[in-house]
Amino acid sequence: MASENMEMNGGDEVALRGRPRRLQGPLNMNHYANKKSAAESMLDVALLMANASQLQAVLAEGPEFPYYTVLITMISISLILQILVGILLIFIVKWNLNDEAMHYRLNIMENVATSFVFIIVVVNIFITAFGVQRPVSKD
Repeated sequence: MASENMEMNGGDEVALRGRPRRLQGPLNMNHYANKKSAAESMLDVALLMANASQLQAVLAEGPEFPYYTVLITMISISLILQILVGILLIFIVKWNLNDEAMHYRLNIMENVATSFVFIIVVVNIFITAFGVQRPVSKD
């Protein structure tokens, strides 16, 4: 029975819901890290655009807005940290994970990037809490 299955599947292919799929070798850590960093970069770009929009809304409200200085400061911190995370991700993707000598540096860079992302999340929670919401006027 097993030999029939091997013959039907061509030896190195596995049927997956009717479609044959080649068995892959071991996980290529560089490929995985590059995809992970690319996904993080895309999320970073989306948050960067959201923060730019929030900054525009706060600037449009002007200095008479009660939390003007606080929001400008927090949005600026968030934007700077996002740019730093983007730069870190570029270096992380560029270096070879298979090089044992680079593991220590890459680990530090990953930890710094993760810490910055955590700070960005916390800062953006406060930005949202103090954010610009126009009160609904009841006419």
